[in-house]
Amino acid sequence: MNFGRAHRSRSNRRPRAVLPAVVASAAMLTLAACGDGATSGGGGDTNFVTNTGGVQTVAKGERKAVNKIAGETLDGKQLDVADLKGKIVVLNVWGSWCAPCRAEASHLVKVAKDTEAQGVAFVGINTRDTNKGPAIAFEKDYGVTYPSLYDPAGKLLVNGFPKGSLNPQAIPSTIVLDRDGKIAARALTALDDKKLREMVDPLIAEK
Repeated sequence: MNFGRAHRSRSNRRPRAVLPAVVASAAMLTLAACGDGATSGGGGDTNFVTNTGGVQTVAKGERKAVNKIAGETLDGKQLDVADLKGKIVVLNVWGSWCAPCRAEASHLVKVAKDTEAQGVAFVGINTRDTNKGPAIAFEKDYGVTYPSLYDPAGKLLVNGFPKGSLNPQAIPSTIVLDRDGKIAARALTALDDKKLREMVDPLIAEK
């Protein structure tokens, strides 16, 4: 009987051991979904500074550029974040199923409108919505006018951020890129407009 249980246990483990890296990484994101802000990370030698509100920032000389973050948006257009170089880019990871994402949506919309003339562009990364319908309805409900890349399997989240950088490890996550396309700040929790401006305003002021 013990041998049978051990055999079944090994059999149950075997399929999980061969999961593709993307799926495994997406599973880690699932554990931190609808984030409480408790997950930290990045690793490597980058010097991150964590503010009391859970926002992490990187000094200008220590920042890393994102990898390719491009694909189809919820409205069926093609978008490449690299084309926004020269602007400050706010990347917000969200899902229509995520209560904290709903809580922060109106704040993101407000700051996007308030800072557009200052060279700030917002891009959503919609994840874990298995079809576009609920995500499109979410954007309509909250008046979201900026584009969102559709990333149901989390491939952009896994591949778009270099090792040792501030990367998205919870849903929602917000990552702000400077005008050179480099990662300058990250929050792993839902934001209000005040906290979001604290991430964006120093980059607007940078020369």
